[in-house]
Amino acid sequence: MTIASKEARESKYWLELIQTSKIIDIDVLDLINLNNELIKLLNSIILTSKGETRRK
Repeated sequence: MTIASKEARESKYWLELIQTSKIIDIDVLDLINLNNELIKLLNSIILTSKGETRRK
C-alpha cells in the first residue's frame, strides 16, 4: 500500500503540472479531486494496518 500511495502522490503531481502548464486542453480538476480521495484512502489503510501490527 505504501508504494500505491507514493504512486498516487506522483500522479497528483503530474495532473497538477498538466493543469498549470495547459499542455493539454482538458479539465483535470475532477481527476485531481478523485486522486486526492484515493491518497486519503490509501493513507488511512496504511495507518490502520500499522496500528494493527502494533497491537499483535
